[in-house]
Amino acid sequence: MRARSMLQTSRSVVFAVATMDTKGEELKWIADCLRRANVDVVTVDVSTAHEAFVPADVSSAEVLVPSSLTVDQVCSQDRGTAVTMMAEAFRIWLLQEFADGRIAGVIGLGGSGGTAIITAGMRALPIGVPKLMVSTMASGNTTPYIDCSDLCLMYPVVDVAGLNSVSQRVLSNAAHAMAGMVTHEVPDTDVRPAIGMTMFGVTTTCVTAVRSALETAGFDCLVFHATGSGGRAMEKLVESGLIVGVLDITTTEVADEVVGGVLPAGPNRFDIILQKQIPYVMSLGALDMVNFGAVETVPERFRDRKLHVHNANVTLMRTTAEENRQFAAWIADKINQSTAPVTLLIPEKGVSAIDAEGQPFHDHEADAALFAELERRVEQTPMRQIRRLPLHINEPQFSAALVTEFQRLWQAQSGARQIAISRRIF
Repeated sequence: MRARSMLQTSRSVVFAVATMDTKGEELKWIADCLRRANVDVVTVDVSTAHEAFVPADVSSAEVLVPSSLTVDQVCSQDRGTAVTMMAEAFRIWLLQEFADGRIAGVIGLGGSGGTAIITAGMRALPIGVPKLMVSTMASGNTTPYIDCSDLCLMYPVVDVAGLNSVSQRVLSNAAHAMAGMVTHEVPDTDVRPAIGMTMFGVTTTCVTAVRSALETAGFDCLVFHATGSGGRAMEKLVESGLIVGVLDITTTEVADEVVGGVLPAGPNRFDIILQKQIPYVMSLGALDMVNFGAVETVPERFRDRKLHVHNANVTLMRTTAEENRQFAAWIADKINQSTAPVTLLIPEKGVSAIDAEGQPFHDHEADAALFAELERRVEQTPMRQIRRLPLHINEPQFSAALVTEFQRLWQAQSGARQIAISRRIF
């Protein structure tokens, strides 16, 4: 069988994906373009109908196998449910193919349903794997399709409904773009270990000092704006193995997640960092605030709270002692899952630029509730530590403490790696 023999090859190939009950002709055009560019291609059908218009190398029935589903089970559902089922099945199947080393890149095309299915799989792949989606949904709100991945969206201009003078040119361009991505290697010139750190405007002084010190020490420092998507993007790079250490200085996304602000972390924040067991130093940057849009968009239930208009589009709300205790519980539940060294440094004199003596969000009682609850809930061990420092987060001494602690964890892990290697050798 052609699909099975192609997938058993030791070479990586480009997977060209579509719902081939309606997009088979167009996907064949893309596959032919790639082959003319000397790129090996496997076509994949993710349609939720019984029969593809154009036969694929991998049928939708094969895609469903790892999920223990059948085409009949999917087709018997309403369209929305069927698309959701196929999206999850494709994600599982694609990750299995990637784990087996078969994927050089993925190119897809589709309308709303096909885009939902195919991008679910693309988003699951590590950062750096070429991903290109030709989609009628590319001109609009693309967040549900891209989120924090590096997939490329291309708008087809005309609907993906047959081949014509416009679609042939656009689909050819897409194929040639994918061919370029998989046939031209990126020069590996920067051998410095990459570390991630989180920052907000109100913690910039701290993070800038940390970044400067660690860059001088030989690290490649990647700074992420703690806007919800920033935290998720950093963790995607950790998951992809492209970030090997983290200083989570600004954990404000937890406040929006718990209280209901516009920049939430998402329920899985911190999980992948802890699972990867990389050197991890945390702090409490900007947990004195919840983020909203323009002041008139602040929910009615919060209108009588202490608000600070950061600019015309951003309004900050001061967190209370009770909310801070909730943040502490949320963070502690995560930290207590750690099986590798992690250190949380507490800046006792304030967690942001506007949480300091004389500043609008200074509230010693609220901060004290956060600090005390963390100490009460985190199950401290020699590897899981909390340290209080009588400093403000933006003081140079606090930045220096973060750097020192991260370097300590880094060196300890480097030493452990060398011991492990020596044991394997001898």
